[in-house]
Amino acid sequence: MINRKNASISKFIIHKVGNKFNDTKNAFSEATVHFDQASYELMLPFLLKPFTSVVQSYRFNHHANVDLNEMNAYTSKVFEDDSEFVEVSKHILMHLYEQSNSAQIKTGDVLVVYFNEIKYDDMIVDAIGIYKIENKVDFFQTYLEEGSFDVAVQKGINAKKVDKGCLILNTRDTEGKIVLSVDNNGYDAQYWTNHFLNIKFADNANQHTQNYIELCKDFSADVLKTDYGIQEQSTFLAKTIDFFKENEVVNIEAFKEDVFEDEKHKSLFEDYKKTFEGEQEVLIRNQFDVVEAVVKKEKRKIKTEIKLDTNIQIKLDIDAPEASSEYLELGYDEEKKMKYYKVYFNEES
Repeated sequence: MINRKNASISKFIIHKVGNKFNDTKNAFSEATVHFDQASYELMLPFLLKPFTSVVQSYRFNHHANVDLNEMNAYTSKVFEDDSEFVEVSKHILMHLYEQSNSAQIKTGDVLVVYFNEIKYDDMIVDAIGIYKIENKVDFFQTYLEEGSFDVAVQKGINAKKVDKGCLILNTRDTEGKIVLSVDNNGYDAQYWTNHFLNIKFADNANQHTQNYIELCKDFSADVLKTDYGIQEQSTFLAKTIDFFKENEVVNIEAFKEDVFEDEKHKSLFEDYKKTFEGEQEVLIRNQFDVVEAVVKKEKRKIKTEIKLDTNIQIKLDIDAPEASSEYLELGYDEEKKMKYYKVYFNEES
């Protein structure tokens, strides 16, 4: 994630991208935008705020040589000589246009931005941002005409959400240049990350933590929920999050010993892990450092509600992994021919 406290915009240009599939054309600007103070103060946080909560980073990818990745080459050229900014921004637009191979790819405004003094980890770096605005919102504009005010509907950019955006930082590690990306209109996940940017997740602790939690979530849904019920699924997820909170390093053998009481579940998990690695084309590490920010983000996504067909819901606390097994009991009533949950408690709160 980044810190935008001292960041600034040094160059900014807007183009419009068409759709190659339906033959709508591109429209190019020939000069950068010069902001007034009010526009600048609204634009800067709009562009950078989406990346302040991004915990995972990407690296450029290419089947032959990463130096041949178009976006890697274009941004490197600008970092080396920012006088090339306007011309390179046009090449970036054309590259984006070439990826619009279906009718569902939307046209829109493309913003190319050069930032100074973005803080990433403990480094202060320049960055190039590329944004695609796909959806405009309606707003009312009032105006004075012949002594009276009137109102008209206009369309503009929603200042609260970026549709698609990436931030290429002018710094690198052993895997290459660091790239951050957001996509709030993921109607075609391949279009932005795989085709336009051609990026892959970085092979670091962030991604190892993410991969393992994704494995556990999918295992809980595909195996535990299906074969043992939602209570078993929720208990496992709560224990998983608890293990990640309590340990700075995850060792897969220690994880299985701590989370699973039944040897059969350990075997099921191991088998599922192999399938998951093959289908997702990832390698789950046997040991890795835990990234707390990733755990917090994934924890917010986990739902531990048991929804019953009698219009009753039981919400389990993700931070209390033992509560479900100790105070919630599943049974079957022979007289009513219905399942039931028995909940133990001392007082209502």
